[in-house]
Amino acid sequence: MNTRNLMAALSLLLVGSTAWGQKTWTLQECLDYALANNIQLQQKKITAASYQEDVRQSRAALLPSASFSTNQNVSWRPFAASTFNLTNGSMTSNSNKVSYNGSYGINANWTVWNGGRNTNTIKQNRLTEQMSELDVTQQANSIQEQIAQLYVQILYETEAVRVCEEIIKASELQRDRAQVMVDVGSLARVDWVQLDAQVSQDKYSLVQAQSQLANYKLQLKQLLEIHDDEPFDVAIPDVSDEKVMSLVPDEQAVYNAALEIRPEIQSSKLNIESSELAISSARAGYMPTVSVSASIGSSNSSGQHTEFTKQIKTNLSNALGLTVSVPLFDNLQTRTNIRKAKYALQSSELALQEQQKQLYSTVENHWLNATTSQQQYIYALANVKSMQESYDLVSEQFNLGLKNIVELTTGKNNLLQAQQQLLQTKYTTLLNLALLNFYAGENIEL
Repeated sequence: MNTRNLMAALSLLLVGSTAWGQKTWTLQECLDYALANNIQLQQKKITAASYQEDVRQSRAALLPSASFSTNQNVSWRPFAASTFNLTNGSMTSNSNKVSYNGSYGINANWTVWNGGRNTNTIKQNRLTEQMSELDVTQQANSIQEQIAQLYVQILYETEAVRVCEEIIKASELQRDRAQVMVDVGSLARVDWVQLDAQVSQDKYSLVQAQSQLANYKLQLKQLLEIHDDEPFDVAIPDVSDEKVMSLVPDEQAVYNAALEIRPEIQSSKLNIESSELAISSARAGYMPTVSVSASIGSSNSSGQHTEFTKQIKTNLSNALGLTVSVPLFDNLQTRTNIRKAKYALQSSELALQEQQKQLYSTVENHWLNATTSQQQYIYALANVKSMQESYDLVSEQFNLGLKNIVELTTGKNNLLQAQQQLLQTKYTTLLNLALLNFYAGENIEL
């Protein structure tokens, strides 16, 4: 084997290995990868972890708090006069210009009762934590729905590209046949020019479809947080007519199931519970607060002729206190807090109703789109078959000189439109069936 043949073989081997190594992503792989790597979802998880710390902190608020404190002072009196002290019957002189003293103490406080504010705070923080976890689930659901929509768009555009390529082949074949007819004098050259222009128009449509396909793939990569320049493609599943025409789930059954499992509904219900606890916490402003305090401390000073340990022992003091605070008049602050908490509860109840209404509208739209698209798919299949037969007949008659260029172009455009309608109804049905099952609690599958 000469050098040229060897290089050619290596090039083919390299190209082949690259093609074999290119990964094609299935829908499930896209979903799993996004749930593990999407930045927005990770941020939601961090927020949920932060709320877990709030729950721990509110539980710790039920325990007593303790602190140690010390105070050390040094003073200097440069112009102080000498003093005389009587010690054990003898006069002693004290001319120290620097003196110091220190104090030491441990203080403890415990709120025994404050109208249930602490326990309500724990419950509210637990609810907030649960709502934050539901936000994570809601974000995950949103990502999965977006991925499913983009994936279906990619499937649609992939088939649209294939249709455009077939149309180009047919157009080029017609143009080549027309060239022969022009050569033998059975067709005017102006008709050939129109056919050639149609080929260019079909190629332009192909470029548009390819550009749209690349755009959807780019959006899917960004949603998956894939930012390298590696080739990206999706696996094309075999979608049969039986799959498209599968039974549409009952609208009311899907809605009832969604009410029980959708995180946005559960979060709204928890928000109502939190608002009710906020009312209880506000009413605690009318109740007394009972707290217990305890302290132990001592001090020392340089002005005494006693050693440090003996001073600490002599000056040791203990204290225990009970404080009861009864609110009498707080400038209507408690009443205002209660009323505002009640308004917040009403707002939470309305928010739940709005979420339920929105959910029903979403389920209804998916059900209506799936049902309508299925019916349209049946007629689109028949229409494509009819337009294909009509176009084949017109093409044959054009080749025999029985049809003109306008009729040929019209037949081809009708066929292209029918094929596009078939693709649109096919993938619209597929997407809405998948989303209906997803809202009913199943995984997204195409």
